[in-house]
Parts: sequence; C-alpha cells; structure tokens
Amino acid sequence: QPVIHADDREVFGAAVAADGKVRAPVVGGASRQESVRLGLEALAAAGATHVLIHDAARPFVSAALVKRVSEALAEHKAVLPASPVADTLVRAGPDRTADAWVDRDGLYTAETPQGFALPLILEAHRRAAEAGLSFTDDAGVARWAGARVQIVPGERGNAKLTTADDIAAGDARLRAEELVRLGEIRVGTGYDVHRFGPGSAVVLGGVSIPHDRGLAGHSDADVGLHALTDALLGAIGEGDIGSHFPPSDPALRGASSDRFLLAAVARVRARGGWISHLDLTIIAEAPKIGPHREAMRARIASIAGIDVTRVAVKATTNEGLGSIGRGEGIAAIGTATVRLPLGPA
Repeated sequence: QPVIHADDREVFGAAVAADGKVRAPVVGGASRQESVRLGLEALAAAGATHVLIHDAARPFVSAALVKRVSEALAEHKAVLPASPVADTLVRAGPDRTADAWVDRDGLYTAETPQGFALPLILEAHRRAAEAGLSFTDDAGVARWAGARVQIVPGERGNAKLTTADDIAAGDARLRAEELVRLGEIRVGTGYDVHRFGPGSAVVLGGVSIPHDRGLAGHSDADVGLHALTDALLGAIGEGDIGSHFPPSDPALRGASSDRFLLAAVARVRARGGWISHLDLTIIAEAPKIGPHREAMRARIASIAGIDVTRVAVKATTNEGLGSIGRGEGIAAIGTATVRLPLGPA
C-alpha cells in the first residue's frame, strides 16, 4: 500500500504503469506518522491482518530481510529489524565538545521494514494521534502502546538515505552493483552503404541534412542508424538488420530507420543488458557532417535511451578513392559496446 505526497501522483503513476500488482496510492499527511496511519487505515478497510511498514528512504532492503521479518510475525505481534551499534558513541556538550562516551552494549540501530499484527499497530497509531505524541518509527509507537517488540537481525547494507552524501553513496552503490551484474562486455560492429539517388536531402544518424541528392534505399536509407542497428544486434548475437527487417517487406518502404535502432535497443534490454557506448563513423565526400554532428549525437542518444556522452559521431572522406571517393554514395561504420549479465563460459 503506497503512501505518497499529493503532488507526486503523476510521477507515481508513471513509475508503476507496467505493474498491475501495486495498489492505488493513499495520500499521506503532514508527518511520517500520520502518513503511516492513513496507509494502515486503508489496509484495515481491505481486510489485511498483518503489515510490514517500510521507508522508501531505505532502497537496499533485501528479500532475505523481508522474509525474516515476515516469518517472525508468526510468533510475535511486533517485529523490529535492528543491527548492533558498531561505532563509538559520544555525547556532545553545549559547546560541541565531547562530553561523555556512551556505552554501546545493548544498543541497536532500528531499520525497516517493521512488522506488526495490523490491529495492534493501527490502534497504537490512533491512540498516539489522539494524544498528540510524535515518534520516529512504528516500533516506538507500538512499544509506547504497551506492545512487546521483538528484535530480529537487521542488515547493515539496509542503509537509510537522508543526506546528500547518503544519496551520492547510494548512487555509487547502485552503479557498482549494476556493473557487477552486467559483468560481460560485448562489442559489435556494423557496416552499411547506400548509393545516391534523386532527392534534396539525406538522412544520417536520424537527422535530415539538405543535399543536392538523396540516398536510395527501401527505407529512408539512413546508413548511420543501419550500421548502429547491426552493431547492437551483433553484440548480442541476434542476426542483422536484414533478418529482422527484410528489404522485401513492403511495409518498410520509406520507413524511418529509428524504428530499426529502437528494435535493436529493445532486444538488448530484453536480455537484461545495458548500452555502454555507441560509436558511429560516416564516410562521405559530401555533405559536410561537422555542422550536424551534435544533432546526430542527441538524436541517437534519444533513440537508444542513453546519455549523449555515450554517443560518438565522426566523419571522414575516402580521399577520392573507390565508389565513396567518387561521390557515388555514403557508407557508415557503427560500433556498439554493451554489458550483459554473465552467461555460460
């Protein structure tokens, strides 16, 4: 039962749009304590008998900890996960000098999720609200109301993100965990070439560039996106652009090539992968690529759903050599670096 701020309805809806299991949110109150009580009232009305109350500020909670608290509810009506205090505790005086050292024996740091028999914790919250008392967690509310709170082992990794430093450390931890999970690095390459034909513009890297000719092809003939599509498909070993989008398909006539790159990106994500970098080299005597480089980088990044700093676009000529050097067409080489979950050796 999510409890949210009234201003967060839109962002909450977007976050859970693909998940049909999440209950409609309850709008919280002016304090954490009031928000919890409102969530408990909603669950009680739905007939729930037990509840785990968890702070969104602890995003690293493990399934093992949730299970430990849930199982303890079979024997206890109030369960608190907590870890023994490991740091030395010092009480400061009025002038912020160290005044006393606190014995940490028997001291614990409280965590969430905290588990309760729902009638017990709801009644405790109602009483606390009537008395105008404020508590920092739900186990404190339950203990004030006379409940016996059972401690179960918590997890030091179940960190609470409160300060800007906490959030920065949490971001770093997420990145590190993701890199460990995506421990297999794959590199794929792609190549495409299209001859010039009638037209007044060419499409390269998803950007239309005015020119005295166009590129001939079944789709929009964007050699840049075609090369990157093949590079991504090559990195994950799933064929090439022709096998997924055959030029014989009449539905693809004149199609925008961003749909090809989008499909390749989706296949990477379906494998649990992450695109680390896309590198595109365009080989052409004309038109000039430099003035359009940043627009192409931005467009490719948008299609791939990655930051623009992970996209490189370069250009070169063929020094007058071969068909490209004679100005008969444009070619492109794409390189994709992706990270996938570790697979069979």
